[in-house]
Amino acid sequence: MRTMPRLEKVYHEELREKMRERFDYDNIHRIPRILKVVVNMGLGREAMENANNLKNATDQLATITGQMPVVSKARKSVAGFRLRQGTPIGTFVTLRGSRMWEFLDRLITFSLPQVRDFRGLSPRGFDGRGNYNFGVEEQAIFPEINVDSIDKFRGMNITIVTSAETDEEAMELMKLLGMPFRKSTG
Repeated sequence: MRTMPRLEKVYHEELREKMRERFDYDNIHRIPRILKVVVNMGLGREAMENANNLKNATDQLATITGQMPVVSKARKSVAGFRLRQGTPIGTFVTLRGSRMWEFLDRLITFSLPQVRDFRGLSPRGFDGRGNYNFGVEEQAIFPEINVDSIDKFRGMNITIVTSAETDEEAMELMKLLGMPFRKSTG
Protein backbone atom coordinates (compact mmCIF):
# COMPACT_ATOMS: atom_id res chain seq x y z
CA MET A 1 0.00 0.00 0.00
CA ARG A 2 1.41 3.38 -0.99
CA THR A 3 1.69 6.23 1.46
CA MET A 4 -0.44 9.19 0.42
CA PRO A 5 1.37 12.56 0.03
CA ARG A 6 0.37 15.17 2.63
CA LEU A 7 -1.45 17.50 0.22
CA GLU A 8 -3.41 14.63 -1.36
CA LYS A 9 -4.48 13.49 2.11
CA VAL A 10 -5.67 17.02 2.95
CA TYR A 11 -7.62 17.10 -0.33
CA HIS A 12 -9.37 13.79 0.33
CA GLU A 13 -10.03 14.28 4.05
CA GLU A 14 -10.97 17.98 4.21
CA LEU A 15 -11.14 19.88 0.94
CA ARG A 16 -13.55 17.67 -0.99
CA GLU A 17 -16.24 18.17 1.65
CA LYS A 18 -15.64 21.94 1.73
CA MET A 19 -15.95 22.09 -2.07
CA ARG A 20 -19.11 19.98 -1.92
CA GLU A 21 -20.69 22.37 0.60
CA ARG A 22 -19.57 25.50 -1.23
CA PHE A 23 -20.84 24.49 -4.70
CA ASP A 24 -23.60 22.05 -3.63
CA TYR A 25 -22.46 19.11 -5.75
CA ASP A 26 -25.01 16.28 -5.84
CA ASN A 27 -22.43 13.72 -6.96
CA ILE A 28 -19.00 13.20 -5.37
CA HIS A 29 -17.46 12.69 -8.84
CA ARG A 30 -18.35 16.27 -9.86
CA ILE A 31 -16.09 17.72 -7.17
CA PRO A 32 -13.09 19.28 -8.96
CA ARG A 33 -9.70 17.64 -8.57
CA ILE A 34 -6.24 18.24 -9.95
CA LEU A 35 -5.58 16.00 -12.94
CA LYS A 36 -1.98 16.88 -13.81
CA VAL A 37 0.75 19.48 -13.53
CA VAL A 38 2.91 20.36 -16.54
CA VAL A 39 6.27 22.07 -15.94
CA ASN A 40 7.78 23.55 -19.11
CA MET A 41 11.19 25.13 -19.59
CA GLY A 42 11.42 26.76 -23.02
CA LEU A 43 14.94 27.49 -24.18
CA GLY A 44 14.48 28.60 -27.77
CA ARG A 45 17.68 29.99 -29.25
CA GLU A 46 19.71 28.93 -26.24
CA ALA A 47 19.06 25.23 -27.01
CA MET A 48 20.04 25.69 -30.67
CA GLU A 49 23.32 27.43 -29.88
CA ASN A 50 24.67 24.87 -27.45
CA ALA A 51 23.41 21.33 -26.81
CA ASN A 52 24.89 21.51 -23.33
CA ASN A 53 22.29 24.14 -22.39
CA LEU A 54 19.51 21.68 -23.23
CA LYS A 55 21.19 18.93 -21.20
CA ASN A 56 21.61 21.22 -18.18
CA ALA A 57 17.98 22.36 -18.37
CA THR A 58 16.78 18.76 -18.67
CA ASP A 59 18.90 17.68 -15.69
CA GLN A 60 17.64 20.58 -13.56
CA LEU A 61 14.00 19.90 -14.46
CA ALA A 62 14.49 16.21 -13.63
CA THR A 63 15.96 17.19 -10.25
CA ILE A 64 13.09 19.57 -9.48
CA THR A 65 10.25 17.23 -10.48
CA GLY A 66 11.72 13.79 -9.80
CA GLN A 67 10.80 12.63 -13.29
CA MET A 68 12.74 12.55 -16.56
CA PRO A 69 11.66 15.42 -18.88
CA VAL A 70 10.74 15.13 -22.54
CA VAL A 71 12.61 17.31 -25.06
CA SER A 72 10.19 19.42 -27.09
CA LYS A 73 11.00 20.10 -30.74
CA ALA A 74 9.95 22.81 -33.16
CA ARG A 75 6.78 21.85 -35.05
CA LYS A 76 7.60 23.89 -38.12
CA SER A 77 10.44 25.87 -39.63
CA VAL A 78 10.56 29.65 -39.16
CA ALA A 79 13.16 31.36 -41.34
CA GLY A 80 13.06 34.62 -39.36
CA PHE A 81 14.22 32.83 -36.23
CA ARG A 82 16.60 30.49 -38.10
CA LEU A 83 14.56 27.62 -36.73
CA ARG A 84 14.14 24.29 -38.49
CA GLN A 85 11.41 21.76 -37.93
CA GLY A 86 12.48 19.10 -35.42
CA THR A 87 15.10 21.28 -33.70
CA PRO A 88 15.07 20.86 -29.88
CA ILE A 89 13.78 24.09 -28.29
CA GLY A 90 12.78 23.15 -24.74
CA THR A 91 11.95 20.50 -22.21
CA PHE A 92 8.85 19.64 -20.18
CA VAL A 93 7.46 17.19 -17.62
CA THR A 94 3.88 16.06 -17.06
CA LEU A 95 3.32 15.04 -13.44
CA ARG A 96 0.43 12.88 -12.25
CA GLY A 97 -0.36 10.96 -9.06
CA SER A 98 1.97 11.08 -6.07
CA ARG A 99 4.72 13.03 -7.84
CA MET A 100 2.18 15.70 -8.80
CA TRP A 101 0.95 16.08 -5.21
CA GLU A 102 4.49 16.15 -3.78
CA PHE A 103 5.60 18.76 -6.34
CA LEU A 104 2.56 20.96 -5.59
CA ASP A 105 3.17 20.66 -1.85
CA ARG A 106 6.84 21.74 -2.22
CA LEU A 107 5.84 24.53 -4.61
CA ILE A 108 3.13 25.98 -2.34
CA THR A 109 4.77 25.56 1.07
CA PHE A 110 8.42 26.23 0.28
CA SER A 111 9.35 27.39 -3.22
CA LEU A 112 6.87 30.22 -3.90
CA PRO A 113 7.52 31.89 -0.52
CA GLN A 114 11.26 31.86 -1.47
CA VAL A 115 10.63 34.28 -4.35
CA ARG A 116 12.01 37.71 -3.56
CA ASP A 117 9.30 40.40 -3.13
CA PHE A 118 6.59 37.76 -3.62
CA ARG A 119 3.12 39.26 -3.26
CA GLY A 120 1.13 36.28 -4.51
CA LEU A 121 0.18 34.73 -7.83
CA SER A 122 -2.05 36.58 -10.25
CA PRO A 123 -5.68 35.42 -10.14
CA ARG A 124 -5.87 36.15 -13.88
CA GLY A 125 -3.90 33.05 -14.90
CA PHE A 126 -7.03 30.94 -15.42
CA ASP A 127 -7.93 29.92 -18.97
CA GLY A 128 -11.75 29.89 -18.76
CA ARG A 129 -11.92 26.11 -18.37
CA GLY A 130 -10.57 25.72 -14.85
CA ASN A 131 -6.85 25.39 -15.66
CA TYR A 132 -4.23 27.70 -14.16
CA ASN A 133 -0.94 28.93 -15.71
CA PHE A 134 1.85 30.92 -14.13
CA GLY A 135 5.54 31.51 -14.63
CA VAL A 136 8.52 31.23 -12.33
CA GLU A 137 11.49 33.44 -13.19
CA GLU A 138 14.29 31.16 -12.03
CA GLN A 139 14.84 27.55 -11.05
CA ALA A 140 16.86 28.51 -7.96
CA ILE A 141 13.70 28.83 -5.83
CA PHE A 142 13.45 25.04 -5.65
CA PRO A 143 15.38 23.51 -2.73
CA GLU A 144 16.55 20.55 -4.84
CA ILE A 145 18.71 22.79 -7.03
CA ASN A 146 22.24 23.61 -5.86
CA VAL A 147 22.62 27.31 -6.70
CA ASP A 148 26.38 26.90 -7.26
CA SER A 149 25.78 24.36 -10.03
CA ILE A 150 23.49 26.62 -12.09
CA ASP A 151 25.07 27.62 -15.41
CA LYS A 152 22.28 30.10 -16.26
CA PHE A 153 19.08 31.16 -14.52
CA ARG A 154 16.08 29.94 -16.53
CA GLY A 155 12.40 30.52 -16.06
CA MET A 156 9.65 27.97 -16.38
CA ASN A 157 5.93 27.83 -16.98
CA ILE A 158 3.75 25.73 -14.69
CA THR A 159 0.26 24.63 -15.76
CA ILE A 160 -2.15 23.07 -13.28
CA VAL A 161 -4.90 21.15 -15.07
CA THR A 162 -8.09 20.56 -13.05
CA SER A 163 -11.41 18.84 -13.67
CA ALA A 164 -13.24 22.05 -12.67
CA GLU A 165 -15.78 23.32 -15.17
CA THR A 166 -15.39 27.01 -14.27
CA ASP A 167 -12.57 29.29 -13.16
CA GLU A 168 -14.47 30.06 -9.95
CA GLU A 169 -14.46 26.38 -8.94
CA ALA A 170 -10.79 26.01 -9.84
CA MET A 171 -9.88 29.18 -7.92
CA GLU A 172 -11.66 27.89 -4.82
CA LEU A 173 -9.88 24.51 -5.11
CA MET A 174 -6.49 26.22 -5.46
CA LYS A 175 -7.17 28.54 -2.51
CA LEU A 176 -8.17 25.60 -0.32
CA LEU A 177 -4.97 23.79 -1.30
CA GLY A 178 -3.02 26.86 -0.11
CA MET A 179 -2.07 28.47 -3.43
CA PRO A 180 -0.97 32.03 -2.51
CA PHE A 181 -3.07 34.32 -4.74
CA ARG A 182 -2.59 38.07 -4.82
CA LYS A 183 -5.49 40.12 -3.52
CA SER A 184 -7.29 41.51 -6.57
CA THR A 185 -7.60 45.26 -6.65
CA GLY A 186 -10.59 46.43 -8.57
